[in-house]
Amino acid sequence: MLDTTKKERLRKPGWLKINIPSGKEYKSVRGIVESHKLHTICTSGHCPNMHECWGRGTATLMILGDICTRSCKFCNVKTGRPLPLDMEEPKRVANSVKLMKLKHVVLTSVDRDDLDDLGAGTWAETVREIKRNSPAVTMETLIPDFDGKEDLINIVLEAGPEVVSHNLETVRRLTPTTRSRAKYDLSLKTLEIIAKSKSVAKSGIMVGIGETPQEVYETMDDLLSVGVQVMTIGQYLQPTKKHLEVVEYVNPDQFKEYERIGLEKGFKFIESSPLVRSSYRAEKHIIK
Repeated sequence: MLDTTKKERLRKPGWLKINIPSGKEYKSVRGIVESHKLHTICTSGHCPNMHECWGRGTATLMILGDICTRSCKFCNVKTGRPLPLDMEEPKRVANSVKLMKLKHVVLTSVDRDDLDDLGAGTWAETVREIKRNSPAVTMETLIPDFDGKEDLINIVLEAGPEVVSHNLETVRRLTPTTRSRAKYDLSLKTLEIIAKSKSVAKSGIMVGIGETPQEVYETMDDLLSVGVQVMTIGQYLQPTKKHLEVVEYVNPDQFKEYERIGLEKGFKFIESSPLVRSSYRAEKHIIK
């Protein structure tokens, strides 16, 4: 006999409630983003910290368009066949960073597996344009894996971002069912290449999709073994019903425990709490 009972969805706990975006700085950043036709992971990814970050005049800008060639089961960014490259994008992004009067900027991108260089050239040009326009700005780049190709990763590294991040997203066991095309060991290889450069290597994972604390600790060890110095841990929030379901809303006390143990293991910084995302308070992660 078929089981016709509906699976009960987990209720979102009170600690995940967020404020509605408002305020002068938020409206200013939003106006610049919209008028300059910029893409941001803040909006595409439905980031819960958008009100806080935009409210203090910062944003994570997404380059190479807003259509990804991959279709990870947790991500709300559009997938499909991307549009042709916008050759004016690097200059437009750099001008916007200057208008926003940012002290620290985070860049990320969709995956562009359709391009010969997987987007590395546009990445480097955008970093250089921002540094030329705003010499005092420090920068974090949250990059794709570039299929682990060292020559392509080095194109971005040579442009000189202070922090270079690439997310593992989840623990080894859950990677095949969570990510599209990306592989756990390939991401570790990418991070090892970053760590050998002058940039700070950073990575992040989501929790609440079925991992165990022990698997999180093993992931910490894997990241430290390749030279990663900064790690972020945040609660996965299901963007729509078609995306990966939340298995558990992890208690804030467990996030504090992850932070404590991560620092004991040797990370320079651990950002670990329910609403943390990759670029949360990223300006703190410049290691001199």
